[in-house]
Amino acid sequence: MTQNNLAIIVLAAGQGTRMKSRRPKVLHEIGGRPLVGHVLTTARALEAAHIEVVVRHERDQVVSVLAEQYPEAVIVDQDDIPGTGRAVQVALDALPADFDGDVLVLSGDVPLLEADTLRALLDAHRTASAAATLLSAHLDDPTGYGRVIRNADGIVERIIEQKDASPDEAAVTEINAGVYVFRAPLLRTHLGRIDQNNAQGELYLTDVIGLLRAAAEPVAAQLAPDVASTFGVNDRAQLAEAGRVLNQRIVRRWQREGVTVVDPATTWIDDDAVLAPDVTILPNTHILRATVIASGATVGPDTSLVDCEIGEDAVVRRTDAQLAVIGAGATVGPFSFLRPGTVLGAGGKIGAYVETKNAQIGEGSKVPHLSYVGDATIGRGVNLGAGTITANYDDVNKHRTEIGDEVHTGSHTVLVAPVRLGAGAKTGAGAVVRKDVPAGALAMSVAPQRNIEGWVEKNRAGTGAADAAARARSAE
Repeated sequence: MTQNNLAIIVLAAGQGTRMKSRRPKVLHEIGGRPLVGHVLTTARALEAAHIEVVVRHERDQVVSVLAEQYPEAVIVDQDDIPGTGRAVQVALDALPADFDGDVLVLSGDVPLLEADTLRALLDAHRTASAAATLLSAHLDDPTGYGRVIRNADGIVERIIEQKDASPDEAAVTEINAGVYVFRAPLLRTHLGRIDQNNAQGELYLTDVIGLLRAAAEPVAAQLAPDVASTFGVNDRAQLAEAGRVLNQRIVRRWQREGVTVVDPATTWIDDDAVLAPDVTILPNTHILRATVIASGATVGPDTSLVDCEIGEDAVVRRTDAQLAVIGAGATVGPFSFLRPGTVLGAGGKIGAYVETKNAQIGEGSKVPHLSYVGDATIGRGVNLGAGTITANYDDVNKHRTEIGDEVHTGSHTVLVAPVRLGAGAKTGAGAVVRKDVPAGALAMSVAPQRNIEGWVEKNRAGTGAADAAARARSAE
C-alpha cells in the first residue's frame, strides 16, 4: 500500500572520479544490476508516494537506464552548485509544495541496503518523533566516511566529513552511512541555512544535523544490523567487495530455498535469477541475468548461463549459453556454445564442441559433437552426425535450414542453406547438400573411391610407411 507520507530521494549526481571510468559510477553493476538499480529496487519495496533521483554527471546515460528499468522514478537535475545538500534542495523543490511527511534520503552508490533495514529506520524515526534519524555503523577502519559525533550523553550532535575532521574526530569509529530520514518541513527550513564553508566548498547535507541540534530538535541514529549493508562504492576494489557480499547473500538465500550449491565461493548468481528446489549448481558456475532453472536440473561445473531457461532434470555442463531454452531432461555439453535463439526440446542433446544459434531443435533430437547449427529448424528424433554444419551465410544474407522428423545425417555433412530435408531422410558421410532432400531419401555427393596400388612405395620410398607396405605386400 502506498505510503502517502513518505518521499524517497536517491542521490546519483556524483562524478565518481575514483572509479576512473567513462561509465557513471552509479551504473557500474553488481549482481546483474547497476548500483543505483539496487537502491531503487529497495526503494520500490517501501511503496513511497514519491521516488526521485537526482542526476548530473553523465546525466543522459543515467536517465536512459532509469527510464527503461525504473520508469516510476522522477528525474531531478542538480545545477552547478555542488554538494549533497544542494541535491536534496532541488529534489525537495520538485515535491508537491504541501508535502509534509518524511523524506528518506539514500545514496545511489550504497547498494546493499535491504528494505527491512530501512523500514526499521523509519519506524525508529517515527516512534521517537525525531526531526532526523540517520543510519550509522561501527567500522574498524572508518577511513573515507563521515563520522557521527555524539555528546557525553550519547546523543548525536553532528556529522563531520573525513576531510574536515580533527585527529580526535577522525578516531571515531561510528560512521555515517549516508542514509537519513527527515521531517520535510524542518528539512526545508534548515537546508536554507547551510553554507559552503568546508574543505570541499560544497553544500553538505550532513550540516543539517548540526543545525537541527543547535535548534534543540531531536536527532536519532540507528545502528545498521549488518555493517556490510552500509558499504559505499567509490572505486573498483569496493565495487568487487560489494559484489562479493551481495553474491554471498543471494547464494545463501537459494540454499535455504532447497538449492544445492556445491562451492559457494566459485558460484555467482545474479539477483534476478530464479532457481527451483532440488537444483544442483556445481563449482565455477555463473547464473546470470534473468536465468530460470527448474527443479532437478544440474548446472556446471564451469558453466555460464545468461538469460536462459533450463527445464526439469536437464543437465548442462561446461557450457556457455545466452538467451537459450533447454527442455526437460535434455543434456548439454561439455564445451558447448549456445548463442541466442537456441531452443533444445525435451530429452534432446547438444554435445561436445557444438555451437548453435537461432536453432530450434526438436524433442529427443541430438547434435552430439563437433557441429555448427545456425538458423535451423530441426524436428523430433533427429541425429546429426559428427561434424555436421548448416552453412547459413552466403556473404550477404543468412538462410535457414529445415530438417524433418527422424532425419539422420552422416559425419561431416554440410547443409548449404536454404535447404530442406524431408522426414526420415538420410545423408551419406561427407555429403554436401545443396538441394532439398525428399522424405525418406538418401543424399550423397561423394565420387566413387579409387585406389592407386603401390603409390606409397613409389612416391614415399625409404619411409616407414613404404617399408610397412612392402612387408604387408610380401606377407600377402
